[in-house]
Amino acid sequence: MSLPTTEINEVSVLSIVRAKRTGIVLCPDPKRVLFRPFVPGDNTRVMKILARIMALSEADAQAQLDEVFAEFGSRHVEVDEFFIKRYQDVRRQLLTDTPLSEERKLLIGAYFTHEYSLEASALFNPSMVWHPDQSGLAEGQRRFILSLRATGEGHISSITFRSGTIDAQNAIHIDPVSRFVTPPDAYPNTTYEKWLIELKMSELNMLNEAAGRMLGELPDFFTLPELEARVRLVQQQWHTPGANAAGQAMLDLARSNYELTYEPTNRLSERIIFPFTPNETNGIEDARFVKFTDDDATTYYATYTAYNGRVILPQLLETSDFLHFTVKTLNGAEVQNKGMALFPRKIGGRYAMLSRQDNENIFLMFSDNIHFWQTKEVILKPAYSWEMIQLGNCGSPIETEAGWLVLSHGVGPMRKYSIGAFLLDLHNPTKVIGRLREPLLSPNENEREGYVPNVVYSCGGVINDSQLIIPYAMSDSSSSFATIGLEELLSALTGPEGQV
Repeated sequence: MSLPTTEINEVSVLSIVRAKRTGIVLCPDPKRVLFRPFVPGDNTRVMKILARIMALSEADAQAQLDEVFAEFGSRHVEVDEFFIKRYQDVRRQLLTDTPLSEERKLLIGAYFTHEYSLEASALFNPSMVWHPDQSGLAEGQRRFILSLRATGEGHISSITFRSGTIDAQNAIHIDPVSRFVTPPDAYPNTTYEKWLIELKMSELNMLNEAAGRMLGELPDFFTLPELEARVRLVQQQWHTPGANAAGQAMLDLARSNYELTYEPTNRLSERIIFPFTPNETNGIEDARFVKFTDDDATTYYATYTAYNGRVILPQLLETSDFLHFTVKTLNGAEVQNKGMALFPRKIGGRYAMLSRQDNENIFLMFSDNIHFWQTKEVILKPAYSWEMIQLGNCGSPIETEAGWLVLSHGVGPMRKYSIGAFLLDLHNPTKVIGRLREPLLSPNENEREGYVPNVVYSCGGVINDSQLIIPYAMSDSSSSFATIGLEELLSALTGPEGQV
């Protein structure tokens, strides 16, 4: 049973504890670039560009290609493969059937490619988990993975990674970062379930008559080409804005379920999860990774927010090795807003997740299915001056003997973000058993300037031996780490004034 609201708001301690900054700073590196398709206008302009390239002599085409490789070849891996892929994308607009040399195909691809600096603006909102590979380390060392939100031109966000180790003295060491960035092979799900698409369309208030027609003739399990053909047919029959909108929403939903695969030779820092689907066109935001254990199986999950400039769509990412990822939509009446964070194991045989559907309070949800969330219960409301505007989590709960330790963020005057903490009962996490009156970490003079001033924010920390390690972002620009003794923090949370 949850606490009454008045009791929730009165759980506090008089002790003030502060996290200690490490001084490590991870800054965005604009030199880290990846290839992206370049479309310089409509089909007419594309055809004009192709005509100019085709007018070059073979010698001039070769010379221009040599110049491209001399300038850009060392900045990327698999240059030829991407250029050929871009040539294949535009070849249908060539007004000739004349066989082309390999060099001219590569040159055409180069003209329709550009570099994108994924970290040009920011490297922030880190989430930290223990690496699945702990081999080859010295005694007392542990290897970690750090995911970060990278933001570049057009404020488009993606997920990038760093790795490192923590030694027996809790000193943090960041591994060298690769100069290269390599996108994965990405492909949509092979089949889709009709009832699930229908449910999600209903949740988005897009299940109109046209959508019913599109789904009605499909089998219970269908492929993306089958869905595309059915959508086109109904749109041709109806010619209405409602049919066009429903069809596009349905296709976008289907494409939001996909898989990503990297080669084992791609170093962790080379791997980038860049927006792949229409629902992600404006970014992949604030991934909260958690190492999830169920019996003897271990899976890494991450909740994140897909954003297309209009609609926020919570998603769930799954991997066991950080080489192969499965991405699926989250479903249910309570899959709303940002900031969902999964508990690292089931509680009472059910999945549990923190959330914040109303932009103010922290909720707790339970579910028998990790992809469906139907109910919520408020567990914490703003109470102190530094969190009067809103509360939210700063990553997945961390299990301790004293209870579930949750890092939180609060927003106060001048929209200043600070990091706090609270403690949930280990067996009944609807019960708040401790809460800090003052934040663990607030932006200091060296951290308050950035893309979004006066913000410190985290998407998840870890406990190493006797220390809580908190990776955190500074004003949506760069990232750092802070630490605090676990015993000191838990004592503040479970002291006489903090007990319920």
